[in-house]
Amino acid sequence: MKSSEGKYTTIHYQKYLKIKELLEAQQLRSVQLGTPAHEEMLFIIVHQVYELWFKQIIHEVESVIEFFADNEVIESSLSVAIGRLNRVEKILKLMVEQIGIMETMTPLDFLDFRNYLFPASGFQSFQFRQIECLLGLPEDQRLTYFGQKYSSVFDEEQQQILDDIYKKGTLLDTVNAWLERTPFLTLDGFDFLKEYRKSVNNMLDKETEAIMASEYLSDKQKKMRKEMAGNTNTYFKAILNEEAHNQLVQEDKKRLSYKATVAALFINLYREEPILQLPFQFITCLIDIDNQMTTWRYRHAQMVLRMIGNKIGTGGSSGHEYLSKTAQKHQIFTDFHGISSLLIPRSELPKLPKGIRAQLNFHFNTTHS
Repeated sequence: MKSSEGKYTTIHYQKYLKIKELLEAQQLRSVQLGTPAHEEMLFIIVHQVYELWFKQIIHEVESVIEFFADNEVIESSLSVAIGRLNRVEKILKLMVEQIGIMETMTPLDFLDFRNYLFPASGFQSFQFRQIECLLGLPEDQRLTYFGQKYSSVFDEEQQQILDDIYKKGTLLDTVNAWLERTPFLTLDGFDFLKEYRKSVNNMLDKETEAIMASEYLSDKQKKMRKEMAGNTNTYFKAILNEEAHNQLVQEDKKRLSYKATVAALFINLYREEPILQLPFQFITCLIDIDNQMTTWRYRHAQMVLRMIGNKIGTGGSSGHEYLSKTAQKHQIFTDFHGISSLLIPRSELPKLPKGIRAQLNFHFNTTHS
């Protein structure tokens, strides 16, 4: 650290990290009310640690959104974004592990101070709502809080901050725009979707032929297996028909645009091409974060069930029931999960023309002038 004169100054560890202020932030209500509960210290510290991790996640996600808000995302920025999202995923994984620490407290221990918490609740974690908004959880697809807007528990300034996140663009919004801009959608001399349709039909024909030729399946089982294998009018329909995809978007069953979905599919299918490796890793990061968020919600719901059973939460919610529903419904990057339904075996992949493969590779000129 430099002073105004340009000289380096020193600082003590305790002052730099504000250890005194940090360690004085655990104010036990049970002590203040004259009935000390030993386990309340653990409860406070675990939740304060969560809030610190939330702050770090917000710090990382906001920086990634800034990268993707530009019209051109350079390779070095994409690499940095992957590193930061990997960090977010590791933090979320650690948050899941921290639930195990909370569970060292028994339900009876919790009851010693639970009555002092009303009406405080995790619903009131502003930073967690920021994370949901920044990642791109659709506002109109949230489970409601007493039939009111999710942000109703916050003051006007905080509500405005949450509203502004959606106005400026979430991570999902900026990633969708980035995918739409990718050059993989217009490849000279190669109609990707036309060739992909041929490959899908070829794959399905082979699967149907194998099913019908089986000596171990009854006619009823063959019919069922054939229906399960699907055709181009089942889960392939949306990717092969833009109108069908857009209809699903209108019905809130899809979040990525058609162009973005096609680009994501191309990246997944040809992930081993050098230029596509980083984009594939980035998409994988988004899926991993979604998985960890869902795991954390589910483990949180199970912990609540263990601690209070079917009682209402301190904030007045249905407790375990509400939390378990959010684990099922509040997924964000579901479209990227859905890409797996559209993948085909490597052996069936349409072969890229030589010129296009060259575009997807790195080339180094070793000729010296």
